[in-house]
Amino acid sequence: MISISNLDPSDRLAWEALFRAYIDFYQRVEPPEMYERAWHEFQKDVHFHAFGAKLNGRLVGITHFLVHPSTTSLDVCYLQDLFTAPEARGKGVARALIAAVADWAQARGCIRVYWHTQASNSTARHLYDKVAKNRGFIQYRMDL
Repeated sequence: MISISNLDPSDRLAWEALFRAYIDFYQRVEPPEMYERAWHEFQKDVHFHAFGAKLNGRLVGITHFLVHPSTTSLDVCYLQDLFTAPEARGKGVARALIAAVADWAQARGCIRVYWHTQASNSTARHLYDKVAKNRGFIQYRMDL
């Protein structure tokens, strides 16, 4: 059975292992301070939020999300990061995490949840195409 909840202090090591695997998947390298800052913010649960998915009591999935205003609607929820441990894929973990974020956002008056993924991430897109609409937007990025 999959259970979804906020991350608590006992989840710290397992969360970081999953988050590092997510960062590795996107071929990025982040300094240790980034993990510390993120964990601290998730524990405050004010601006940045995180859920963990446990399967048989073990943390096997994470998602990070935030709410922001929109110029054309009520507030929206951005699902920034989503990762499931390889051994837990195909068991409904990612779907449960997305649903939990959607329920959380709706309860707080958000009008939608949205996220990005790479066009080549066919495994994730297979699920995303079932639970959401691809609106065809292309992301442009300017690093500063």
